[in-house]
Amino acid sequence: MDARIVEFAEVLRQNGVRVSTSEVQDALRAASEVGLKERAVFRAVLRTTLIKRELDVDVFNRAFDFYFSGAAKTFEALDKSLFQQLEEEGYLKGDELTMVLYQMHLLFPEMSPLAQALLEGDRAKLARIFRSATLQLDLSRMESGLQTGFFSRRLLAAAGMEKARTDLSAMEGELAARGLSTEGLEIVSRYVADAMRKIEDAARQEVKRQGEARIRMRGDSAEDKPLHLLTQAEVDQMQSAVRTLAEKLKSRLIRKQRSHRKGTLNVRRTLRRNLPWGGVPMVPLFRSRRPERPEVVVLCDVSDSVRTAARMMLLFTYTLQELFVRVRSFVFVSDVGEVTRYFQDLEVDQAIDLATAGKAVSLSGNSNYGRALAEFTRDHLGSITRRTTVMVIGDGRNNYNPANVWALKDLKRKAKRLLWICPEPRGNWGIGDSEMLTYEKHCHQAVVVNSVTELARIADQLVPS
Repeated sequence: MDARIVEFAEVLRQNGVRVSTSEVQDALRAASEVGLKERAVFRAVLRTTLIKRELDVDVFNRAFDFYFSGAAKTFEALDKSLFQQLEEEGYLKGDELTMVLYQMHLLFPEMSPLAQALLEGDRAKLARIFRSATLQLDLSRMESGLQTGFFSRRLLAAAGMEKARTDLSAMEGELAARGLSTEGLEIVSRYVADAMRKIEDAARQEVKRQGEARIRMRGDSAEDKPLHLLTQAEVDQMQSAVRTLAEKLKSRLIRKQRSHRKGTLNVRRTLRRNLPWGGVPMVPLFRSRRPERPEVVVLCDVSDSVRTAARMMLLFTYTLQELFVRVRSFVFVSDVGEVTRYFQDLEVDQAIDLATAGKAVSLSGNSNYGRALAEFTRDHLGSITRRTTVMVIGDGRNNYNPANVWALKDLKRKAKRLLWICPEPRGNWGIGDSEMLTYEKHCHQAVVVNSVTELARIADQLVPS
């Protein structure tokens, strides 16, 4: 149980709860005193030792219910042993049923724990096996329910599924060698195959149950809501939040620049200035710093699938443009169009409306990232310099068109920094027509921004320094 409590503390951390090592040690000592007989007492002990803030109580309650809900319930379909099923169905009788029982008892001690639990229909033992196997996996990497299949296969492997298959196949082979009829052998094989399917289904349920405890629960506030689910009223609310965030970041950058005004030490001038003190550098002199003049180029997908996320990021870029000597904005679906003049000449809402409403590019086609990147690189690579930060905003879903990775390579080679901002969770990257895993390799950094809260968390990374 100690390992389970330590892992549960990590689940809380993954959901934003601050849990220290000493608090985990307190929880272990307290849990050893009260035991596990009273679930309510055990729950109260963990809450008392691990939770400090009232706002974390709801997260703790949800995580506890998921994590300690009883893994044995996952195996409810396996409620009878193989022998009980054969006996109750009545397909095997007399000598054949006795032969099956004898052979099971003969081979049972040499079988793997999973095969033994499956033949016995022992749900408690199955739960212990899967719980132990879970500790061998890094389920903290789960970012989406789409990863359930991958992690369930990993769980089955850790639980010894392959060894169990081998043991059960060996048992069927022994039954055939000892003269069990063809009909009887088919019946046993059918029951064994059905039990194996139930184990596979149980693995998926167990991964889903534990994954839901780890994947961060989103709140009901608009700032935590995925951008594609925002209503128009929430979009208006978020525009105000993004403006506020940009202003805070602007102030922070100004303070940072002021704190780094001095250049490197000018040794010659320092020694000359300090000759009255025998050359001791009482008054250091510094070289004047050449002011940085960073540039930003934004290339934003405005197709239907990412329209709301694009509006948020274009708003963020618009509110930051006065920090840089030049900000150029481009939008694309299949073709690329420049919308810089909208942001220079119009109010922000009108500029974003025109940029995302099909005035610069046609919205009738499907996204074609390969074509857009190739067109942008062909027409605008000459304007990219070592001062330029290029931001690509989009989900990377290329509709199975050529990826044209060479275009990203050229941009990365010429730019100071190439950053990709994706509104899809990492768990979805590479699935279906997504090229994000390929594109990520050729960027300096690829980040997920799917809510205003995530934008605030990584805002410093998005702004060139």
